[in-house]
Amino acid sequence: MTVATILAEKGREVAVTAPSETLRGAANQLAERKIGALVVVEDDNRIVGIISERDIVRAIAEQGADALQTPVEATMTREVVTCVDEETINDVMARMSQRRFRHLPVANMRGRLDGIISIGDVVKRRIMQVELEAEELRSYISSA
Repeated sequence: MTVATILAEKGREVAVTAPSETLRGAANQLAERKIGALVVVEDDNRIVGIISERDIVRAIAEQGADALQTPVEATMTREVVTCVDEETINDVMARMSQRRFRHLPVANMRGRLDGIISIGDVVKRRIMQVELEAEELRSYISSA
C-alpha cells in the first residue's frame, strides 16, 4: 500500500496558511478544523514550512501571549520533510516514527504541495492491511 492509496481514500485537500499569518490566526484555523498542523505555502503552492499546535504552544511558553501576534514564519519549521505518492506506508511510518512527527506533506514531482498524511492515516491503513493478510491466511489454512 502506498501514499497514493491513502490520498485516494481521504482526498488531497490540505489546510494551509501563509507565512505572514499570525500565530493567533493559525491557532484559530487549527481549532476550527480540529487538526494538528498547517502547511505553510507561498502563492505558487511551494511548501515553505509547517506549523503545528506544538509549535504554537512552545512559542507561547517562551514568549507569553504576545507570541500570538507574531507571524507564522517566525515559529514554523522551515526544513519540511515530505514524501511522494509512490512511497509505501511502511516507509513513511518508519520516517515519521524516527523523526517524531505526526504530519507529512506530500509533494508532487515539481516539489509543490499535493496532499498530507498523518500518523493516524498511516496506522489505520497499516492495520487494515494486517487484518486483510490475516484473513487471507485463515482462508488459505481452512481451504487446505
